Amino acid sequence: MKKNILLLSASLFLSFQLSTFNPLLAQDNEKHVRTGWNFGVLPSVAFDADLGFQYGALTNIYYFGDGSTYPEYLHSFYAEAAYTTKHFGIFRTSYDSKYLIPNHRLSVDLTYLPDQMCDFYGFNGYNSLYNPALSNQDDPAYITRAFYKYRRDLFRFSADLQGEIKKPWYWNAGLGVLSFGVGPVNVDRLNKFTRNEEDYLPDTVTLFDHYVGAGFISPAEVDGGIHPYLHGGVTFDTRDRQQNPTRGIHADAFLTYYSDIDGDFNNLKFNASWRHYVTVVPGRLIFAYRVGTQLNLAGSSPFYLNTYLNQLYMQRVIYEGLGGANSVRGIMRNRILAPGVAFANFELRTQLFKFNVGKNQFYIGLNPFIDAGMVAQPYEAQTPTVPIPDDLNPYTHDRGLYVPHLGGGCGLKLAMNDNFVLSVDWATAFDKQDNAKVSNLYIKMGYMF
Repeated sequence: MKKNILLLSASLFLSFQLSTFNPLLAQDNEKHVRTGWNFGVLPSVAFDADLGFQYGALTNIYYFGDGSTYPEYLHSFYAEAAYTTKHFGIFRTSYDSKYLIPNHRLSVDLTYLPDQMCDFYGFNGYNSLYNPALSNQDDPAYITRAFYKYRRDLFRFSADLQGEIKKPWYWNAGLGVLSFGVGPVNVDRLNKFTRNEEDYLPDTVTLFDHYVGAGFISPAEVDGGIHPYLHGGVTFDTRDRQQNPTRGIHADAFLTYYSDIDGDFNNLKFNASWRHYVTVVPGRLIFAYRVGTQLNLAGSSPFYLNTYLNQLYMQRVIYEGLGGANSVRGIMRNRILAPGVAFANFELRTQLFKFNVGKNQFYIGLNPFIDAGMVAQPYEAQTPTVPIPDDLNPYTHDRGLYVPHLGGGCGLKLAMNDNFVLSVDWATAFDKQDNAKVSNLYIKMGYMF
């Protein structure tokens, strides 16, 4: 099944990309520099170990002008509508340009992400025991497939502006709103789409219900909330190019102030990240790494807001908390949930085979990687105990609160014109407390960072 998905994704990616056209195209030179418009409609086909198989449609429209900035674009327009087999929806439009406002980068994002089966493994990482038997229908301790799930719908709007202080330093400012709808899994709704009776979800207590019942999720946050925000910070950027850099540093530090429409949760968060790209063998091998943190400096932050990683400007659809395809591969999505977290990613990016098809440049490469995440600021309260008989609960742990969660694996990349990258990552968790599955596959667009 996974092999078929990979082949389908690769074939669709190639067939649609080779059909893109450029109505304002000037004659490309011998280096195949792109000019004018480059656009096409693509299937939004992907696979995620946490979200399942994704199906839908997307378009990414680039305008390169006379080609003098290539491979950087002058304007980028993006739109996507998709759904996954594990009940996660993606509806997004965005715009990005460093040239609409001279000497400033403007990014605008409007996104709706409904999630009927969002992952919830408790607070504080290893302090919350993960027992895969509770959601495994073939195990005697089975309760429900939705035991580690809850419902979370997210509406997001952001408008962010970046200006130059003095190269390579830049200032950043932005505003937006995050609106969360939160609650238990809607069992009745999901069962309407279930054909086999043995796959029906029982209406029973989940881990989310235990947290609500024990008071670790308060009445003020149990239904979600609307949070307008303002943020600002500085960026240091010496990358050779914006898309898929081969050398340079990209670092930022910023503050985000969240208000609350209901007045219960006003807070100030701090984020910092450091990305470094080192050319080891020109045109063939790059060492890339990223380290970052998100901390709550003041006020109270609801649990669902702690599942979101703040960004100065949007480049991807999903910015989940730690665990999963976009942060710590091989680790279950949202496995590390705390007011403050830290993370790191290390990759070797190779370009093994290069070739041209028409006016398009391609390369195929591998990138082995190791990812890590950990709690930096824990919840003070203890996690609730799930009432499972001792003889059915063989999973124990003594890892400690501040022990890193580790995952690793290898990726396969198929890139076209240094802008479109089909990414197939295989990863595994180093500890079964982070994922009982040994093999986790993620088929996405682009590098993770």
